[in-house]
Amino acid sequence: MSPSLFYRIAAILLVLFAIGHTLGFRQTKGMTGADSVVSLMKSAHFTVQGFQRVYYDFFLGFGFFVTAFLLFSALLSWQLGSVSRDVLVQLPLVTWGLAICFAAVMTLSWSYFFVAPGIFSTLVFACLVVAAGLSGRR
Repeated sequence: MSPSLFYRIAAILLVLFAIGHTLGFRQTKGMTGADSVVSLMKSAHFTVQGFQRVYYDFFLGFGFFVTAFLLFSALLSWQLGSVSRDVLVQLPLVTWGLAICFAAVMTLSWSYFFVAPGIFSTLVFACLVVAAGLSGRR
């Protein structure tokens, strides 16, 4: 099997993960008590390095950081899918680094979130491990 297939599958999963995350991380429907927490986050004003912020700004900012990271990971995975094995074998820090990064994402997803991000991160991790393993072989 080719590492290209697994990198491309990972890229598609990552785009879907990014879309789901972006559409979902601000939703509170069906989450008892979440609206009151969000209201408090929106009302807690403070100044940081001369900027007026509310805690919800940090929540949104970090949420969109995750989206940016997922989309970059999708682009990197797609690009790795178009690289020859001869080149991939020379990039173990990139191929295994991305897989190890998603081992952390998977662990955090299962530890702190719920089923959907857990499943997506597990599938992405599995694809990246298989692709990295295949990339190391000529």
